[in-house]
Amino acid sequence: MTEAVFTGFPGFIASQLIRKSIEQNPESGITAIILESERDKAEKEALRIQKETGCRALRIMEGDITKQGLGLAAEDQTFLENKKIIFWHLAAIYDLAVPRDLAWKVNVEGTKSVNEFVSKLPGLERYMYFSTAYVAGNREGILREDELIRPEKFKNFYEETKFEAEVLVEELKKDYPVTIIRPGIVRGHSKTGETIKFDGPYFFLNMINRIRKMPVIPYVGKSSAYINVVPVDYILEASVYLSKLAEAEGETVHLTDPYPHPVEEVYRSMVFHLAGKTPKGRLPKKMAVIGLKNKPIRKFLGVEMETLDYMDWPASFDTTRAEKLLKGSGIQCADFLETMPEMVAFYKLHKNDKKYHIPIQ
Repeated sequence: MTEAVFTGFPGFIASQLIRKSIEQNPESGITAIILESERDKAEKEALRIQKETGCRALRIMEGDITKQGLGLAAEDQTFLENKKIIFWHLAAIYDLAVPRDLAWKVNVEGTKSVNEFVSKLPGLERYMYFSTAYVAGNREGILREDELIRPEKFKNFYEETKFEAEVLVEELKKDYPVTIIRPGIVRGHSKTGETIKFDGPYFFLNMINRIRKMPVIPYVGKSSAYINVVPVDYILEASVYLSKLAEAEGETVHLTDPYPHPVEEVYRSMVFHLAGKTPKGRLPKKMAVIGLKNKPIRKFLGVEMETLDYMDWPASFDTTRAEKLLKGSGIQCADFLETMPEMVAFYKLHKNDKKYHIPIQ
């Protein structure tokens, strides 16, 4: 019997992947490797999953991906060594404003430890590694799935450390069954709007919400770029499908929107659905950058300064491999603008709940 093993639990994507994995493979066992500090939260989430799906109890192992052997107890290591394993590595620091030392420790050194661990598992059937489409850094133009090119510059330490981590995982492809997933910017569920934190595109909603009573809501800068935002349900369905697809072994796939929308079109839709207005006029990007260098302003608006780097970035993600592998599965990325009402409705419902908002640095 196959055991699906997850790092990154009880994070939102890992938790939802477990649900989807159980739905698709109800006979598989589920193991989650967690930090000791996450024990209480993890046990509560595991019980919710068990109640919702009717699955048997999840096996929770305390560990630390930055330590040798993932910091697992000997009995837990033995358990995994005697199973057929699909290993999902999602644990990472995803914050765009993360300090380099912390990002490097978790994203690079942590992935190195996971790589070493999975390479010693006799029953490894697949290693599913979650990277990001933004390993491209400041490269422009069409970005392809079969490219892992070091850019001249990264926009932040998150991008840099995820690039370095993917380089390490890419090396394993020569000897082990690896699939690398590169998601775009992830938002909530396309049908329900559900998410557990307001980051990424939600920073724009934070700002719009704070200034929604102003007579005029301006555009920020001027951009002809496209923004690539994908609903979490597309990531879940596609990833679980690919984890069982033999043709996906050894592949790197962009789980990005094949038909993204222009930044200004997305912003206009957000303003309309959240504030009932159409944006008018423009705040020069230079002024926005100067303003967001001030921490009180960042905190008031609920926006990280690094968000602005993605507003006028002239690049697009090729999805040829993803589309080829998913052909016939019925799995498609929902249109961002068509499902904007669900995203904004969920945001409105929870915008005053502090647990959804991440601390602004």
